[in-house]
Amino acid sequence: MQRRVFSREFKLEAVKLVTERGVAVLQAARDLDVAESVLRRWMREAAADTRHAFPGHGQVRPEPQEIDRLRREVAKLRAERDILKKAAAYFARGSDTNAIGPSECPNR
Repeated sequence: MQRRVFSREFKLEAVKLVTERGVAVLQAARDLDVAESVLRRWMREAAADTRHAFPGHGQVRPEPQEIDRLRREVAKLRAERDILKKAAAYFARGSDTNAIGPSECPNR
């Protein structure tokens, strides 16, 4: 059996049927021939953010896009930090070999 796909408009109208017209969730689900749990999930998604609910067609919600961008930025910053740590260690080690010890001081 193939999975049914519902348009964004259909989902929003189904949610409005319950929230604005006062139809019971179970009755609306039966009338629309969808599972009650599906209709309840649509209601939760619409309540969370109506504008970004049901993006569909490969459109990702803004939150996952932002998370991906931040993960890339964190990886870049960690790489930069590691480079700077190695450079600091290299220069610190190099300055120790060029330092004048107490026995080599000309005033002693």
